[in-house]
Amino acid sequence: MTTLSLGEIAAQLESQNSADRMVALANLRNVPAPDAVPLIKKVLNDENLQVRLMAVFALGVKPTEECYPILVKLLETDPDYGIRANAAGALGYLEDIRAFDALVRAFYEDTEWLVRFSAAVSLGNLKDPRARDVLLKALESEQVAIQQAAISALGEIKEVGSIDRLLNFAQSEDWLIRQRLAEALGHLPSSKSLSALKYLAKDSNPQVAEAAAISLDRLSKSE
Repeated sequence: MTTLSLGEIAAQLESQNSADRMVALANLRNVPAPDAVPLIKKVLNDENLQVRLMAVFALGVKPTEECYPILVKLLETDPDYGIRANAAGALGYLEDIRAFDALVRAFYEDTEWLVRFSAAVSLGNLKDPRARDVLLKALESEQVAIQQAAISALGEIKEVGSIDRLLNFAQSEDWLIRQRLAEALGHLPSSKSLSALKYLAKDSNPQVAEAAAISLDRLSKSE
């Protein structure tokens, strides 16, 4: 992809062609956040949903003081669930602890599973131990993706007290669940984690077994 100058990116964001606007957003990758955010804001209400989705996500990887309030407002008020989900994800990328309450509300109150999934992932990214209760609730979800997110996030916040609940997933039929569990246990040092990881290291799925081996190695080095 040809690298565009800041002026070229700004001009391309005005293009009538949505593909041009998406290319322009992609070219902001190497632009410093203070220069990028004013341009991102120009297309936050774009008529094309894909452009909007890209713009919302971009606010999470180009943090300035403006990004947090914009993302919280989108999470709480945008009618499109894809935008709300991307806003929740972007708040996780910001790693701004102020997002905690908004993400918890989104998990409990939003009716779309994708938004709740993104909120659970981002609560893990914040690494705030206060997320324990909401993440344990997420383990009970009927959506496998939300369960996966909760397992990973409980590892991210190092919630050792959740090990017994997590071990209920050791024999899940979903190999991604078992992989997330193997990864999470690597952040939860205990004898139960070690036993479970030794079991998962023999898993029939090579990715699960590899994740368990990596976590066993991590725990052995942390002793």
